[in-house]
Amino acid sequence: MRGDRYIFVRRCHVEDLLEACRSAIKYSYSPYSGFRVAAAIKTSDGHIYTGVNIENASYGLTICAERVAVFKAVSSGHKRVVEVMVYVEEGPPIPPCGACLQVISEFGDNPVIHMASGDGRIVSRNLNEMLPHRFRGDRLGKRLSYS
Repeated sequence: MRGDRYIFVRRCHVEDLLEACRSAIKYSYSPYSGFRVAAAIKTSDGHIYTGVNIENASYGLTICAERVAVFKAVSSGHKRVVEVMVYVEEGPPIPPCGACLQVISEFGDNPVIHMASGDGRIVSRNLNEMLPHRFRGDRLGKRLSYS
């Protein structure tokens, strides 16, 4: 019975994140690729933040949906990510890019990352599977002050 309850609770979390992505994707600004992506993150205190990809004519200035969601959470005072959803309307589920994985790792120990597509497919992995050798702040040592 306890295992069934856990699965139900987990499924509810996934559905909440998926619904948040479906609601947000209409705000994607993707005039160059036409590839709309939405992300939702859940923080340790249960807040959900969404983000969408925002393209720029200077492609290097484009920002992914996952980073938008994380930055919204952090700038609102929520710094612990426990779950992530990445959603695309068409095609197979896609993983976060390396830069997004690194940003997620800054604010989450080993969050579950769900990747979903419009046809209902969902693939879930934890961060350690996707980014096993991430760069952590403890590797920086003592920082110098320039003031």
